[in-house]
Amino acid sequence: MRSPENNLFLTIIYKYQPYWPLFLAILIVSLIGTWGYLSFFATPTYEVSASLIIKDEKKGVNDSKMTESIDAFTSNNIIENEIKVLYSRALMKNVVNDLHLYAPVFEEGKLKTTSAYTSSPVQIRVQSPDKLKEASKIYFTVDEVHGEIKIDSDVYPLGEWVRTPFGVLQFVTNEKRTNLDTNPLYFSLVKPKKITEELFKSINIEAENKLSTVINFTMYDPVPERGEDILNALIKTYNRVAISERNRLAANTLEFVEGRIKLVEKELENLESQVVKYKSTKGVINLSEQGRLYLESVGNIDQKLGEISLQLAVLEKVESYVISKNKSAGIVPSTLGVNDPVLSQLLHKLYNAEIEYQKLKNTTAENNPILILLAEEIEKVRPSILENISNQRAALLASRANLTSTNSQYQTSLKSIPQQERELMEISRQQAIKNNAYSFLLQKREETVLSYAPSAGDSRIVDMAESSSIPVSPKPTRLYLIAVIFSLASAVSTVTVKELFNRKLLFRSEIEEHVHAPIVAELSLMKQEKGGIFKAPTAIPTVEQFRKLRINMGLYGKCNKKKIMVTSSIPGEGKSFVSSNLAYNLACSGKKVVLVDFDLRNPNTSVLFDMYKQEGIIEYLFGGATSESIVKSTPFIHLNVVPAGIAIGDHTDLILNGKFKALFSYLEKKFDYIIVDTPPIDLVSDAYVLSKYCDVTLLVMRHAHTPKNLVQDLSQNDVLKALNNVALVFNGVKPRGFVKGQYGYGYGYGRASMYKDKTYQARKVKVGA
Repeated sequence: MRSPENNLFLTIIYKYQPYWPLFLAILIVSLIGTWGYLSFFATPTYEVSASLIIKDEKKGVNDSKMTESIDAFTSNNIIENEIKVLYSRALMKNVVNDLHLYAPVFEEGKLKTTSAYTSSPVQIRVQSPDKLKEASKIYFTVDEVHGEIKIDSDVYPLGEWVRTPFGVLQFVTNEKRTNLDTNPLYFSLVKPKKITEELFKSINIEAENKLSTVINFTMYDPVPERGEDILNALIKTYNRVAISERNRLAANTLEFVEGRIKLVEKELENLESQVVKYKSTKGVINLSEQGRLYLESVGNIDQKLGEISLQLAVLEKVESYVISKNKSAGIVPSTLGVNDPVLSQLLHKLYNAEIEYQKLKNTTAENNPILILLAEEIEKVRPSILENISNQRAALLASRANLTSTNSQYQTSLKSIPQQERELMEISRQQAIKNNAYSFLLQKREETVLSYAPSAGDSRIVDMAESSSIPVSPKPTRLYLIAVIFSLASAVSTVTVKELFNRKLLFRSEIEEHVHAPIVAELSLMKQEKGGIFKAPTAIPTVEQFRKLRINMGLYGKCNKKKIMVTSSIPGEGKSFVSSNLAYNLACSGKKVVLVDFDLRNPNTSVLFDMYKQEGIIEYLFGGATSESIVKSTPFIHLNVVPAGIAIGDHTDLILNGKFKALFSYLEKKFDYIIVDTPPIDLVSDAYVLSKYCDVTLLVMRHAHTPKNLVQDLSQNDVLKALNNVALVFNGVKPRGFVKGQYGYGYGYGRASMYKDKTYQARKVKVGA
């Protein structure tokens, strides 16, 4: 037993197999069209990729300890923010200007235009890209021997800025050239802003995964070399901007330290001059043991007071910086001498927040959630820094007051020391303080200078941009597959629409859906000459189909169905063809058969047997002929015909005069089967009258001829009820599609098989020869 899937598959194959030439033709056209598109019109696109590692403070990627000790300005980054920076318009605009993408050059072919990025002998540069006037096609030729470029009738030298109708341009040798141009060249001028927007659409930047700090760059471009240059330029610009920001911070810090050093140097020079002057005028004094102890104590206190003064000065600088800023990134003052780690962290946090705020402000709108969060964070950090400074200032002032008080006590004790010795110690103490401050500033200056040494920035390139070896789009396999699917869908749609919207009867299922009467035969289309004489059928399919009709009706052996009426709904459905061939088939079985032509208006049966306008039924009904005289013999054994008569026309009323019953009684006694050919039931009422006297009514419907609405009407009215024992014959079934002459590919159920008489066929061939 076959599964439903197999049955469905076989049904689909059977339904569309006859149209295989249509499928093949559309498939060939689709494949040729796809090949032509790929060969002459499609522009191959390559995938270009690159990778970059970003130092992320959340994910533990850091420089080595050696680099940290040298670079005092190293800071980690948040990878999500760095991706936003990479997507910034400022960076993209730099890439467009660096590679001169605002002036693309093209080769104009016969069928399509291609980029001349690697084939043009020159590149075009615009002096003011932001102010350029857009132009679509500017054709030019290059004289490489003389180093000239010609636009229309104007000639311009290479390598010089020249004034043209399109602005101030410079034509330079194309260093990217690897191929020779073979078609006319032209260039266009496009606003850098438009090119920047196109780059945003074509470049994809994303993190490798949530735990990784690797950023992957992906770009699709018809010219792989151009794609590689764009990604490499984007990465280099990003690194250059990051290093520039760090170096600017180090330079400003160095400037601050240098200013402090110069100030301390002047103070030291003054103190040294005082010592020299004092010793030269007062002479050298040897300190006593008590004086040395005092000097050490006072020196320590004075050193602390100096440190406090320095810290207070630094705090004042930092406070001024914090109060004067308004979310704009600037140079954080040095916190030299202030050992509070909390203040350093808060300043560093404020600086990073301001830097991120400025970066995002250039690339996003003011209502961006991230930008708002950064602004709120800045506003929160500022009060914390000011509060920390206030607390430290209060503590330092208290410490200074305490130290001053202690120092006053030592000053009282100092009165016991000789005046000269006391004055010398005072000068020496100030000199020691300044020396310590000077040494500290020199150390910080060296650290700041060394911060210029690292050049790697906050990122490291993992892979430079590299393009795929083969195009990623369009994919020939996918396009050919689409072409195959399209061709199949087109052919199926064509066949389905053709048959679905046909108003004529095409399928047996359309009959069974509306008419609840048995279909006793499906007769394939047989070509007949119009107005020709009936000839015995020789085609095996026709003979077998009528044999099957006879068997389905039970017309074999002893049969009670002697009187068979053959009719149709409208003219042309083949009732005469069915009645004559059925009569001949029954006669071939040895039965006596009479074929009665009761179509008194259009006697086709009489014409088929060459009895047109011979004495027949009409004369019998008028009383001018007997039953015996109207029965005519034919060239076929056991087959007789009763013609319609001479005076053909409307004689329906004659059927009711009583003689009709007598004629049927006579024919029943003399013949085994009576085949009655009647007019169409939709036009004439004769068939309804005759049906009462017949055992079976064969209603003929013809493929591609009978309207569908007539079949539907049969189920909605009482036509079938008025006929006696109705059986249906589906006549003239044509082969579907382009499979001509093959029985079984019709519009019925499934594919029928046929057993051929090979001996008979061989005999025909021999006779023909």
